[in-house]
Amino acid sequence: MQLRGKVIVVVGGARGIGAAIAEEFAREGAHVAILDPAPEVIATAETLLGSGVSAIGVQVDAPDYGNRSHAKPQRRKAAVGWQVDATDYGAVQAAAARVEAELGPCDHVVYAAGCGSGKVGFPFWNLEPADWDRVLRVNLLGAVNTAHAFAPALAERRNGTLLFLASVAGQIGSQTDPPYSAAKAAVINFAQCAARDLAPFGVRVNTICPGMVKTDLNRSVWRAWNERQAPSDQLDYEAWGAEKVSRVAPLGRWQQPSEIAAMAVYLASPHAENITGQTLNVDGGQVMG
Repeated sequence: MQLRGKVIVVVGGARGIGAAIAEEFAREGAHVAILDPAPEVIATAETLLGSGVSAIGVQVDAPDYGNRSHAKPQRRKAAVGWQVDATDYGAVQAAAARVEAELGPCDHVVYAAGCGSGKVGFPFWNLEPADWDRVLRVNLLGAVNTAHAFAPALAERRNGTLLFLASVAGQIGSQTDPPYSAAKAAVINFAQCAARDLAPFGVRVNTICPGMVKTDLNRSVWRAWNERQAPSDQLDYEAWGAEKVSRVAPLGRWQQPSEIAAMAVYLASPHAENITGQTLNVDGGQVMG
């Protein structure tokens, strides 16, 4: 895919789909930077080192606001753990500067972070307005912070891509988790705005919408649903997932993180140089319009 030596940033790359994306870029010979709130971000970055590439793990957790300007990265092999807050714009800017200092100018940025409310709609007033705040901050404002931190340098070099992971829930008004659906719909719209703004600079912006993928987030949807069922109606995760995927996806099967990762790599490659402002579904046919 002609990505060897390119510098890739994956926000939300410690596990799940984000980790699969980071791994796929590493297989292409790219230099990968990971920003994530999960403590396993360093382990994920070190796994990438086994691919023979440069990797940097930027841990986004428990920021020390009073000492941020004096924070020093803790070196561990060729990976770096650095505590910042991904929903804090200043912290993301500092992380962007650190990535450039460690790996060089960034070529491609993927925003794969996301979270749900941990509750189920049906109807939306089963949730409280307070349930929306964190979901919007992580899914939407984190994406906005990332774009603001990295886009100016991409535009200055007149090259590169931004990619946001949204969800089919952002396209169909899914009632399962209204804050999540609304946040992902906003991400899709913001990506289109960014694509128009960055097109004159040769920078492309796209969105991938996964469907049914076995991730921690998907499992939390099942758990919230299951807790609301009568004991006789409860299903284990595998049975619940099998029933749902057969019902909503015409192909009738789960999507795999590796399949979303393959699309992410393709969109960053020169093969996709005329694709921007698009929302591409990897969903087994769940959304057809």
